[in-house]
Amino acid sequence: MTVHFIGAGPGAPDLITVRGLNLIRHSPVVLYAGSLVPPEIVAEAMPSAQVIDTAPLDLDQIIAEMQAAHAKGQNVARVHSGDPSLYGAIAEQMRRLDALGIPYDVTPGVPAFAAAAAALCTELTLPDISQTVILTRTSVRSSPMPNQEDLATLGSSGATLAIHLSVSNLAYVVKELTPLYGDSCPVVVAFRVGWPDQSFIRGTLADIRDKVKEAGLTRTALILVGRVLGGAEFSDSRLYAADHTHVLRPGKGG
Repeated sequence: MTVHFIGAGPGAPDLITVRGLNLIRHSPVVLYAGSLVPPEIVAEAMPSAQVIDTAPLDLDQIIAEMQAAHAKGQNVARVHSGDPSLYGAIAEQMRRLDALGIPYDVTPGVPAFAAAAAALCTELTLPDISQTVILTRTSVRSSPMPNQEDLATLGSSGATLAIHLSVSNLAYVVKELTPLYGDSCPVVVAFRVGWPDQSFIRGTLADIRDKVKEAGLTRTALILVGRVLGGAEFSDSRLYAADHTHVLRPGKGG
């Protein structure tokens, strides 16, 4: 018996991995975050499977379902949105399972920031502009941010920022980043990436707050900040340069 933590991807049912889908199809018990996982994904469970929406359950209740399945020798598909390594709250579940001696594994999923970049046909790392992407969030009602992980510190790098769980804290984001990136820095707020009603609001640090307020977005949105989003001029990568040689493309004299 194994508890399979599975990343379902950002919203589109066909963005789940083949491995993740097969685990769902063959697990007698499926636990899923109902507000974030597409119903089409859990609909792939076998007809006899026990399918439980964990949105109304607390941690103790979720672990109790896993214990019950373990006692019966039944595998569990524990389905999370996006990729479970990012704000997935799986570490606390795995800690409980370790204490109980219940085995588990993890199947990755497409994270929201990657799906947003794909939908925007945007590369988040461009030569001369940014070669670093920082995944972070701000403190609203969730756990406080550790020291030195505030936006002022992270933003001092000038890297592309993917700010999760913070659209309701957009005023703070703008206030902290404007002195570092400038008020003309491009911003994209990606709402419900991968879902049928996905939308993208483009703006700058100067006007993005008003645009988001007008659209009425208060949750389920990712904030992308960085100069890579604004059509900035950049050099070609050295990867495909004619004079760039490597073991698979040796020079003419090699």
